[in-house]
Amino acid sequence: MGQKVSPVGLRIGINKDWDSTWYADKKTFGLNLKEDQEIRNFLKKKYNACAISKITIERTEAKLVINIFTGKPGMIIGAKGAGIETIKKEVTKMIRPIKLLVINVKEIKRPDLDAQLVAESIASQLEKRVAGKRALKQALQRVMKAGAKGCKVQIAGVLAKANDKAMTEKYMEGSLPLHTLRADIDYGEASAFTMIGKIGVKCWIYKGEILQAKKSSEKKGGQE
Repeated sequence: MGQKVSPVGLRIGINKDWDSTWYADKKTFGLNLKEDQEIRNFLKKKYNACAISKITIERTEAKLVINIFTGKPGMIIGAKGAGIETIKKEVTKMIRPIKLLVINVKEIKRPDLDAQLVAESIASQLEKRVAGKRALKQALQRVMKAGAKGCKVQIAGVLAKANDKAMTEKYMEGSLPLHTLRADIDYGEASAFTMIGKIGVKCWIYKGEILQAKKSSEKKGGQE
C-alpha cells in the first residue's frame, strides 16, 4: 500500500493540507480548477530556474491569493517588487475579473529537506549527463546531512544507451514509515528529458513524527 499511494494524498486532513483551498458550485468548479492549473503551469514554466516547490491557491468570492514556495525568492520578487507586479499582470489575463489579487512569495529555508526540489535537482543533473547512480547518491547524502531521519530516491527509465530496456535505480537511507499517518513524509517527483528518453525521478523524505510533541506534552501534564 505504501508503495502505491501518494504519501501526501494519504495524509491530507491529518498533517497535510490541500494545494487549492476554495468552495464552488457545479457551474464554477470546472472554471476554478482550470484556472488553478493554468496558473501553476505558467509559473512553473516561466520561473523554472527559481526552485519553486509548490504553489497553493486560496479563493473567496472576490479575492484570489497565490502562495509561491521557493528556494530563491529574490529571483521572483525582483528589484523593488517588480517581479510581483509582472506576475499579477500575467495572471490577471488568465483568470476571470476579481476585486483583489494577492501574490505571496514564501522562502524555503532548507531546500535539501524539500522532496520536490531534491527530485528536480536530480532531474537537472541527469539532463546534464551526470551518471544516475552518482546523482542519486549525492542527493541522498545532502538530504541526510540536512537533518532528515530517512530518505529514498529513485529513477526509472532507459538509463543507458547500451540497454534499451527500462530500468529502476533506487537508494535508501534511514527509516521511511510510509504506513504511519503521523509521520511527516514529504514526496516529490520530476521528469528528466535526456537524449536517450524520459526518466522519471521520485523522492521521499522522512522528517519525523508530527504528533510526537503533542503526546509528550500530554504525558507531562498527566504526571503533574
